[in-house]
Amino acid sequence: MEPTDEPSAYERDAVSPDAHGDERQLEGALRPRALTEFVGQERVREQLSLVLHSAQRRGRAPDHILMSGGPGLGKTTLAMIIAGELGAPLRITSGPAIERSGDLAAVLSTLQEGEVLFLDEIHRMARPAEEMLYVAMEDFRVDVVVGKGPGATAIPIEIAPFTLVGATTRAGMLPAPLRDRFGFTAHMDFYRPDELELILHRSAGLLGAPIEDDAAREIAGRSRGTPRIANRLLRRVRDYAEVRGDGRLTLETARAALRLYEVDELGMDRLDRAILDVLLRRFRGGPVGLSTLAVSVGEEAETVEVVAEPFLVRSGFLARTPRGRVATPQAWAHMGLTPPPDAAFGAAADVNGSGANGSGGNGTGGQGTARP
Repeated sequence: MEPTDEPSAYERDAVSPDAHGDERQLEGALRPRALTEFVGQERVREQLSLVLHSAQRRGRAPDHILMSGGPGLGKTTLAMIIAGELGAPLRITSGPAIERSGDLAAVLSTLQEGEVLFLDEIHRMARPAEEMLYVAMEDFRVDVVVGKGPGATAIPIEIAPFTLVGATTRAGMLPAPLRDRFGFTAHMDFYRPDELELILHRSAGLLGAPIEDDAAREIAGRSRGTPRIANRLLRRVRDYAEVRGDGRLTLETARAALRLYEVDELGMDRLDRAILDVLLRRFRGGPVGLSTLAVSVGEEAETVEVVAEPFLVRSGFLARTPRGRVATPQAWAHMGLTPPPDAAFGAAADVNGSGANGSGGNGTGGQGTARP
């Protein structure tokens, strides 16, 4: 059956780095449980191992840990591994859930000694809660304010020593006082194809669907350097093999399944190609603003900025400039089009996304907030 013009949400999110629906439960069965099982991020694993083992030898809670990087790179998995390596309970919450300082005080006051608190999307925490967290991280104390106005009184409450593991996709949005209170900071990079192949073989074994080397290599090459996407594509290839094949995950099966879900050899999906097509054909390569580009492809601006744009920038197909998004010569070549003589190739563009409208780092699309 050929793909329809309007793919389902299941198909449309094939290469989104964010988890959706009940995917987090599916991911849980595939997560490694120890640092020795974790594939990739060699430098981070080695540094983290030293931090944890040193703290265990001293009999103290390790320094607070901050992990930054794009979605789907393993920050939550590492937080679970940290708690497992320490033999400590793990408490999980997120920045958006901490709307008031009282919410944070309720969490901190119930922590056990040595417990690991994982705070996902820490940059989205309310400012009053951030200020309370400063004292909690340094002095293991929270000051609860009772009353209002001149008669208000701050009552200090001692809390048990704990380890905070913060995760963020937008490290640049964290206030400097908060960043400085983390004793260890790790940046998660995108994965190499050979690392993704190892992850795919391990995941396929856990799913009871052994995969051939060529098929794993094919899926890894289309996974945008992200384990979450690799595992998602693996599950869809498995589904295709079970329904329309003989259950074997071969190269031919992988190619047929990914063709059905419109994921090409470079990892581009329908949205990526639509963005390039509109940018090249309608806007002659740009520059064009984010909101205009999003309306032209029928998507929300946030979807374009978070899902598609980071990959296009990192792959060299799109450049960000102070005037808007600009297609690169590589984009024209990939789409089989000839650029007009006056095409803007973004000579002053920051392809890595650190310009006026950039995201910083390696194109994870998280740092920048300006939208031309």
